[in-house]
Parts: sequence; C-alpha cells; structure tokens
Amino acid sequence: MGKWLRRHGFTPQRPARRSCRQQDDQVTAWLEVEYPAIRARVSEEKAELVWVDQCGLRPDTAPPGRSRAPAGQTPIVRVNGRRFKVSIMSAVAPRGALWFTVFPGKFTAKVFCAFLDRLARQADRKVHVIADRHPVHRSKAVRAWLAENAERIELHLMPGYSPELNPDELLNAGLKHHIHAARAASVDDLARETRRFLLRRQRQPRIVCGYFAARHVRYTIQ
Repeated sequence: MGKWLRRHGFTPQRPARRSCRQQDDQVTAWLEVEYPAIRARVSEEKAELVWVDQCGLRPDTAPPGRSRAPAGQTPIVRVNGRRFKVSIMSAVAPRGALWFTVFPGKFTAKVFCAFLDRLARQADRKVHVIADRHPVHRSKAVRAWLAENAERIELHLMPGYSPELNPDELLNAGLKHHIHAARAASVDDLARETRRFLLRRQRQPRIVCGYFAARHVRYTIQ
C-alpha cells in the first residue's frame, strides 16, 4: 500500500485542523464576495486594513519547551505550578505593521474599544478591522462604540469557526512557540517576556509580512 501511495504522489503529512462547525458556504462567500468588497472599499477610501485577534498565555497549560540531555535521561524544568494569565490583543497589517496590548485578566468590551481607539489614533486614518466572531466583538457596548466612531473605524466579522483565515493567528502561534509560559515565575515576568517578543516583532516587518504569505491566508494579499 505504501508503494502504491508513493507512486500516485501521496506523502505522509500532518493534517490541518478544521472545526466541524465551520460552514463551507460562509467561507466561500467570504473568500469570493465579502473580503474582495472590503478590499475594494479600503483601496477607495485609502484606509488601513488590519486583522485583529486575542489570545491568552497561562503557565499551567503551556508545555515547558524542549531541552537536551543524554539518551535515557529526561531533562527536568522547574516550574512554579501557579495559575495566572496574561491576555494579548494584537493587530497586523499586510504592509508589516503590528499593534498590540498586553493586559492581565479578562478580555472585555472596554478593553477591545480602548484598543480600537488607540489603533485609530496611531494609524492616523480610517481603519477597517477584520476580526472573528468572539462574543465581545458582537457585544452591544462594542456596537454602540463603533456607531459613535464610524468615521474612524469599521469592524468586519469573519465566518465563524475559521481561525485559519486570520493572519494574526500566525503571530499568536509564534508567540506561544517562543514564550515559555511554563517557566514564568509571576504574571509580571510573563507579561514582560510577552511584550519583549511583540516589540521585537514590531521591528521585524518582513516577518509580519510573511504571515500574509502563508498558504491559508494568501488570499488576503492576492
């Protein structure tokens, strides 16, 4: 069977994960109709187009990373076992720009609106924001704030259960790969290391641009 598969071009690969709740017709409509219309409006208005996402880091759920040791001797990493969390809200633009905020506690409408306000001020032009369908993004408080700031910022929601369509997810994946949350001694240590990583990425626009060239999000720049 292995020879037959190789002969016909099949190779062993790690499968990509997709939610069973994802609706293919909504994804198709987003790729072929909704997103091209958003891009056309951004070009016409000479606005900024950004993708946002939020994630959290917890030391009690993060793996300690890898190390080296003689064969048969498993290395040991000392962790404190405490439970605390650092939340991150970030935004990336195809031109390589990155904005972020790091905060303890829960992601709320107040946090999201404050981030959008700072994003609009720093962009210094109208901003079209693309985000997932998190309950905070659809909350009454956020909708009211957006109505009051319609000339500065506009929010567009992606299809549900489709994180692979968001380039900002690749930033989150890199963050979780490089930040060893399990080794953090306190919430301040974890927040400091997180900010250090994100500040470094802000000075590396070529890497941020590379997020948009990944296979599943390449449609954002085509």
